[in-house]
Amino acid sequence: MSQQLAQKLGFVLLGLLSLVVIVPILLVIGAIIYSGLPAVSWEFLSAMPRDGMRAGGIYPAIVGTILLTLGTGLVAIPVGVGAAVYLSEYAQDNVFTRAIRLAIVNLASIPSVVYGLFGLGLFVLLLQFGTSILAGSLTLAIMTLPVIISTSEEALRAVPMEYRTVSESLGGTHWQGIRRIVLPQALPGIITGVILGLLRAAGETAPILFTVAAFFLPRLPQSPFDQTMALPYHLYVISTQVPAMPLQIQHGTALVLLAFVLSMNLVATLIRSYFRRRREW
Repeated sequence: MSQQLAQKLGFVLLGLLSLVVIVPILLVIGAIIYSGLPAVSWEFLSAMPRDGMRAGGIYPAIVGTILLTLGTGLVAIPVGVGAAVYLSEYAQDNVFTRAIRLAIVNLASIPSVVYGLFGLGLFVLLLQFGTSILAGSLTLAIMTLPVIISTSEEALRAVPMEYRTVSESLGGTHWQGIRRIVLPQALPGIITGVILGLLRAAGETAPILFTVAAFFLPRLPQSPFDQTMALPYHLYVISTQVPAMPLQIQHGTALVLLAFVLSMNLVATLIRSYFRRRREW
């Protein structure tokens, strides 16, 4: 077999494998849109639930999901990016830092239900935050930190060393070089890690099940110490716990959650593309 023929067969095989992955995803998304779109209306998006969640809307669940995502970002982004800067720019390569990196990789693979139980024990019971937005946001932030730290560190390490050398040769301090040169150049990769972490947090059910989510709460939260409804948990409840729930409402809720996640992804892609065009290498 010639090298050219082997290359063509390899491309064909990769294309078929891609279709095996992509086609089922497209079929699932198409089915959700087809079944859920008739249920989506202004009342569905802006009204409070009633009649045991069989009527009304999912407005509290939408607001709760947004609040939890924002709370997660407020905690996880500065801590995660700060940890990545330390590991990439300041920490020496020794047994201790290698152990930290190994721990971060292992933490990223822990099931989300374990984070939920950890948040229940630490934030809800020990610190007595109760089942609240604060406890849920902190739990989700801990869950997303490994992804943000790993991807941000890789983005920082990808910036050529010459940028740091030139900054120091011009009299800049190490921190000035990081803040004004390295971080802006690594921003596309950092944004990718942040969005991957926040998207996971926005779609998780197990952590918020133990720390914040309410079964039926037809009102908006008034403080960080209040419970709230959330789209992932709401979808789980109406799909498994509410008898005779119309399938159209279930798919409509799934469609709203899918649109929320894809909208975050689209905004992040646009921001990342903007900073990538400004990158100088």
